[in-house]
Parts: sequence; structure tokens; C-alpha cells
Amino acid sequence: MGGGFRVLHLVRPFLSFLPEVQTADRKVPFREKVIYTVIALFIFLVCSQLPLYGIHSTTGADPFYWMRVILASSRGTVMELGITPIVTSGLVMQLLAGSKIIEVDNNVREDRALFNILVGLAPSMIDLLIIFSARNGAQKLLGILIAVGEAVAYVLSGMYGSVGQLGVGNAILIVLQLIFAGIIVICLDELLQKGYGLGSGISLFIATNMCENIIWKAFSPTTINSGRGAEFEGAVIALFHLLITRTDKVRALREAFYRQNLPNVTNLLATVLIFLIVVYFQGFRVVLPVRSKNARGQQGSYPIKLFYTSNMPIILQSALVSNLYFISQLLYRRYSGNFLVNLLGKWKESEYSGQSVPVGGLAYYITAPSSLADMAANPFHALFYIVFMLSACALFSKTWIEVSGSSARDVAKQLKEQQMMMPGHRETNLQKELNRYIPTAAAFGGMCIGALTVLADFMGAIGSGTGILLAVTIIYQYFETFEKEKASELGFFGF
Repeated sequence: MGGGFRVLHLVRPFLSFLPEVQTADRKVPFREKVIYTVIALFIFLVCSQLPLYGIHSTTGADPFYWMRVILASSRGTVMELGITPIVTSGLVMQLLAGSKIIEVDNNVREDRALFNILVGLAPSMIDLLIIFSARNGAQKLLGILIAVGEAVAYVLSGMYGSVGQLGVGNAILIVLQLIFAGIIVICLDELLQKGYGLGSGISLFIATNMCENIIWKAFSPTTINSGRGAEFEGAVIALFHLLITRTDKVRALREAFYRQNLPNVTNLLATVLIFLIVVYFQGFRVVLPVRSKNARGQQGSYPIKLFYTSNMPIILQSALVSNLYFISQLLYRRYSGNFLVNLLGKWKESEYSGQSVPVGGLAYYITAPSSLADMAANPFHALFYIVFMLSACALFSKTWIEVSGSSARDVAKQLKEQQMMMPGHRETNLQKELNRYIPTAAAFGGMCIGALTVLADFMGAIGSGTGILLAVTIIYQYFETFEKEKASELGFFGF
């Protein structure tokens, strides 16, 4: 075979050394799946609160602040890397396979089996986040290597203090902690994927990270003095505190609903509204009837959802923007006087959050306006941001169906292999019929995802539009999984 065959076989010697969760050899009851899922989530949450031993400092602006929502990471803890290793490794393997850089001869049994170990392309209608899972040897190997590289880069970049301040011993210890936490995340994701839990670890950890942020900003008991006296950070607690302590109740309500630089009740209501809108749009789909050519009378359906590529467009768009932010910040700190660097982005430190925020250049224009007043003052910024979000999400969605094995051509091929056909259509017209729906669903669905993200940002939803969209779509998918699993058991929770 060609180069693809040789590349696949390079990983074979390493597969036996990788940590592995054995596939369930029995049908795991729903009650046990819930328990395993809760245990995996508990371990992740503990790691997200466990501080790294040996770090010198984590003060100052966080260069990865913009990426943490999609990486489920927590600064200064052993979960600093979050799900970065498995997301990156899965994306690399998927793009290599989709772009045919890794080629597979499906007529060669050995090659096909090794490729299945290496990278199993998910069926088109399965949640595309699961594509990123560490369920196979090569992705795990690549994920561990990425964890090693990132852990070393984090320490050498001075995120926890210079190596001289840390000492060689502490620096090595920090690297080992980050690598070990990365391996734990990979194994937890594999545990859920192999039939012991519900959904995927990646989906679970992203949704949990975002929900934790929303709940904290709604009910945080922390007090902050922003010039108006001590105030509670949590929007709900602040509402009751203001109503109790202020004599002017109307003014107290106005402040609770519209206070600046701290979570307010309007932000909370906007979050709930976006949640309901996304759930409503999840029900939009076209159902195509299919039937088996072999089993007479056996019919089924192939649903094409409006959100055909799930939340993948917003993940890719967010990853692109976050990396641009990171590069722009690094360049601006060193070469702030350079015209091209300033064209990429100008930054200053926010008085409220302490994080660097873009105030000029491309980075500024692809960032959501901070308020409706900001939109009115800078209409070109708001227009540019809207056009960028809609275009980027539509483009990423269209591109993703081509590289992920979910295009009309790939779906038609899968249906033919399963001896399925559409009533009233010739087998040769199957791809043409699917082409009427899938590209449109991908592009329009991507634009809808982008539009909902823009709406969430403009309304001031807690977190960010990206985070809300990710959390809601993942929670909805878990709800569907929950209902299917419950229906397959006798009674609730397997009783």
C-alpha cells in the first residue's frame, strides 16, 4: 500500500503500553451507567479544584482565558489542560482521515482492523463531539504526547513563575501532575464511551464547566466592592440583598436588574431565554423514510436535523478566535509599536476582571460588543461581528461535513452498504436526493448557531454565547440519551 498504510502501522508497537478501559462484556444496566457517569464527573470536579503542587504564582492576566470555556480547564489546578489533549488529538486524526492524508484500503482486512483501532469515523448523525473521544489507541498515544508537550510548554512559558523561581524539581513535578491529569481525563472519557456510562466525557466535562460558571454567577456569596459599596457577586443573592437593605425598592430592583460589571438578573433571564430557544430549535428536522432491500417490510427513517453538525461550528470558530487572541496578546506585549501587530489586535487590562481585553485591531472586531450602548456607539463593530460569526459558522459547518464523513456522498455510501434505500427513488439518485437537504442543513444550521451565539452575547447571557450554546446542546443530547436508556429498562433507574 501507499504511505497511509505505513503511517498506520507505526503506532502498532505502542498500543500494548497504553492505559486502556476494557469494553463492557455485558449490557450495563441504566442505574450502573448513571453511577459510573456521576463518579467520572466527581473525579473531574475534584481535579478541577485541586491546586497544582509546587507552582509559584498564577496572578496576572490569563493568556488562555478565552479558551477555557471549550476546554473545560481550570487555571492553577491539576485540570489546567482540561480536555485539550483528547480534543486536539481527535481533531488531528479526523482531519488526517477526512483529507485522505491517512488512507485506508477497505479491502485489506488487516489494514481495516488497524484503522478501526486508529481512528473510527463516527456515523454522520452521532454527536460529533464523540469524534474527539480517546476510544482508540492512536488518539490516546497522540493525546498523551500532546499532554506532555503542553505541560512542558506551560512550565517553560512562565505561567507558574520562571523555572528559576520554581526550581528544577518543582518544574518536573508540575509537568508530571499535568500529564497524569491528562491521562485521567482520557481514561474517564474512554470509560463512558465503552458502555459503562452515558454520552462522552468530553461533552460531560464541557457542559459541567459551563453550568458551574452559570450557577456560581447566579448564587455566588462572594462580596465585591466596585465603588458602590460591598455587593454580592451572585445575581440572585444580590437581588434579595438589595431589596432587604435599600429603602428605595424601585431603585434596588433597577440596580439588581441592570448593574454594570457584575452579573445581574437581566443576564440570568437572558441565559434562560437562550436555553429555551436552543431547545426549541433542536426539534427542527427533516425525516427521510428508508427501507431495507433485503428484509421486506422493514422500514425506518433517517432524520436530518437543522443543527446537522451539532455544536461543531461554534467549537471550531471559538478555537480559531481563541488562538488568534493568544497569538495577538503575545505579539502585542513585545511589539506593541509595530503597525502589523496593532492591526492584528490592541489590548489593555480590564479593571473589572483583570484579564486582557481587545480594544483595537482585528481581535477587537471579532469580539462581541460589551453592551447595547457599545453597539450604538460602534455600529460598524457590531455589524462586522455579526457578519463574521454567521459566515464563519456556516463555512465551518460546510467544511466539517466533508472531513467528518457526514456529507451526502458519505451518507449515501453508508446507506448502500447497509442495503437501505429510499422508497420512490432509484439507488443511483440517493446521493442527489440527500444533496437537497444535507448541505443546506449544514450551512443554514451553522448560521443559526452563529446567530444564537450573537443573540446571547448581545443580550448579555452569563458566560458567553459560545459557552451557552455548547452547554445547551450537550445537555439536550444528554436528555435524549437519558430518555432512550430509560425506555430500554424496566422501570426508572433500572428498578
